[in-house]
Amino acid sequence: MRVLLLALLLLPVHVMADSLTLEAIFGGGGLDGPVPRELKISPDGSRVTFLRARADDQNRLDLWEYHISDKVTRRLVDADTLDSGAELSDAEKSRRERARIAGLSGIVSYQWSPDGKSLLFPLGGKLYLYTMSATADKAVRELPTDGAFIDPQISPKGGYVSFVQGQNLKVIDLASNEVRSLTTDGGGVIHNAEAEFVAQEEMDRSEGYWWAADDSAIAFERYDESHVAVVKRAEVYADHTEVISQRYPAAGKNNVTVKLGLISPQGGETRWIDLGEDTDIYLVRVKWLPEGKQLSYQLMPRNQQSLELRLVDSATLEQRVLVRESSETWINLNSDLHFLKNDDAFLWASERSGYKQLYLYGLDGKLRHPISSGDWNIDKLLGVDEASGQVYVQSNRDYVPDTQVYGLKLDGSTANTPTRVSKRNGTHTTTFAEDASVYLDSFSNPGTPPQVSLHSADGTRIAWIEENRLDDTHPYAAYRQAHIAPEFGTLKAEDEQTLYYRLYKPAGFDPGKRYPVFIFYYGGPHVQKVVRAWGDLFLEFMAQQGYVVFTLDNRGMDRRGRKFSDVIYRQLGNAEVLDQLTGIHWLKEQPWVDGEHIGVFGWSYGGYMTTMLLSKASAEVAAGVAVAPVTDWTLYDTFYTERYLSTPQDNKAGYIRSAPFAWLDGLSSPLFLIHGMADDNVLFSNSTALMSELQTRGIEFDLMTYPGGKHGLSTTSMKLHAYHAIVNWMDRHLQPSTKNQAEEP
Repeated sequence: MRVLLLALLLLPVHVMADSLTLEAIFGGGGLDGPVPRELKISPDGSRVTFLRARADDQNRLDLWEYHISDKVTRRLVDADTLDSGAELSDAEKSRRERARIAGLSGIVSYQWSPDGKSLLFPLGGKLYLYTMSATADKAVRELPTDGAFIDPQISPKGGYVSFVQGQNLKVIDLASNEVRSLTTDGGGVIHNAEAEFVAQEEMDRSEGYWWAADDSAIAFERYDESHVAVVKRAEVYADHTEVISQRYPAAGKNNVTVKLGLISPQGGETRWIDLGEDTDIYLVRVKWLPEGKQLSYQLMPRNQQSLELRLVDSATLEQRVLVRESSETWINLNSDLHFLKNDDAFLWASERSGYKQLYLYGLDGKLRHPISSGDWNIDKLLGVDEASGQVYVQSNRDYVPDTQVYGLKLDGSTANTPTRVSKRNGTHTTTFAEDASVYLDSFSNPGTPPQVSLHSADGTRIAWIEENRLDDTHPYAAYRQAHIAPEFGTLKAEDEQTLYYRLYKPAGFDPGKRYPVFIFYYGGPHVQKVVRAWGDLFLEFMAQQGYVVFTLDNRGMDRRGRKFSDVIYRQLGNAEVLDQLTGIHWLKEQPWVDGEHIGVFGWSYGGYMTTMLLSKASAEVAAGVAVAPVTDWTLYDTFYTERYLSTPQDNKAGYIRSAPFAWLDGLSSPLFLIHGMADDNVLFSNSTALMSELQTRGIEFDLMTYPGGKHGLSTTSMKLHAYHAIVNWMDRHLQPSTKNQAEEP
């Protein structure tokens, strides 16, 4: 007994420490700590507002504020006191699914009135206005909506609240409480003041109407989907099946037709802006100029290889083109257009140099000068301080896996020598005040869970909003001793471009042993996974289970310039697979890797990557998990798919070679296919098509489907079940002899 006790005392710390569990990660316990959401600075700069999860339910949110001068944090609205528990409308459910917040409840969104006197938020199917100066018992006012609505907004001058109901635009006059319908022809295939499906899903545009700064007019989109094909899909639930008829713009098929109109909040006739003769277009952005007399909009043709910024006089509807962009591949959209208040000029972002940079243009359409330049990429414009001539941007200029804040001079004098504002290495997600005098910083790195703080524009911290210290009271405290920090490194693609990877070595790593490998990727455009941020706890969990855990960002992704991204044009699943194989080949060269037991796992585009990697390179991969994979790009939407592949009519061979069916004869490694049976993003038919083809070819596979499951399997029980299934399946294929024991070389 003494010998056994002595042996236990001499065990390494990692054995004695608590290891992560799937229940702790996905069970709603909030191991990241109390991380605020939807951070905003009030228009007058006196307050910071945010949504915070309840201690007893990490998915239910209340509205809070931090008063900057008083240094006091308090809850403004307890969602439970107002929420009637009413069922969300189908339109609101779809909006939340596309916004990836389907699993949240309570107050999930809100907005400040431009004068900073009130807050608007929907809750439980009703709409509320919170007045900051009112006493607590009179602060919240329910507004007359009388039924389901979407996209509520406060007008800039605070005189109205608007919303969309029954596919028509309505306003509430806050002085009289009168509700007025500004459009009446909405219904069926006609939608007023709504963003169409591809705008919400692919263009990062959820709104369909825009207020003029002086409350004098509203610009709104009207779309007609009568020529969009009706697609019927079955959503299978535990106790019933629903057949959904949806007008879905699949690749190569018809899109909606759009119009852009102006209307007064008092009502009256709509005045339509001439968008040109071509009706097969995308209305991608709309923005008023600060004085409220001119409107800008951005228009893109179906092939997405050009973009025009147009300026409209709201009184005469006369218009002119300010900027034209073109590309031999595709144009990436952004939301960086910024009109100056004190000069007839605007900031414009373009990738014309091969990297996304900022330019200053006059309202005459003439380029004044670049604000930034060089072989580095701006993620987005954060803020402009016109008084001091400073521009603030987000970039990974210093280190690709990081996200930092940089300052530039508006006059262009520091175009290739920006000043780094954020201090710590890692990931900074920031929100600047309207005048760019202060900003909110949500920071994390692999050893620091998300911390939120308020900073002056030079980076000096003013106050903690949520310090979220990793001390003994933190939800993650029990797992600190078993924490595994990742390593970062680089490899070279076949064209000599640099590929970044992240690596977790297994718990108790012994370089004299060989370990199985668990590879996680996304692989698709616009998504970076190799980031120096607070980690994906599931990946850390897998490392604690005895795996080498590896992620590599392949070519095609964002934040690296156009040479890096454009290699996927007209054929998907080629460069991406080659780069993942580069990572696999490097792993197999490491003496501590068991090259016969390498598994891969991906979701959505990552699931597609698994089907392509196993079909093209089963000899290199022992097993793969594909969750909600796209398997046939003709089933996916126009805007996303045609951006990279053009249309099926124009690029038939590219569509064939971009799908796994052309390569399935090479699939010999075990495949585990997982899909939600009510997925309205990557339709379940993607998996049924793959199932059928695998069965026709006599290829066996494992399958798990989830009745009622959407794209993210958003319920706790679904997620837990899916991840348990993934772990157990991987263990059977990659650690078949002894669970959690590395193989001796």
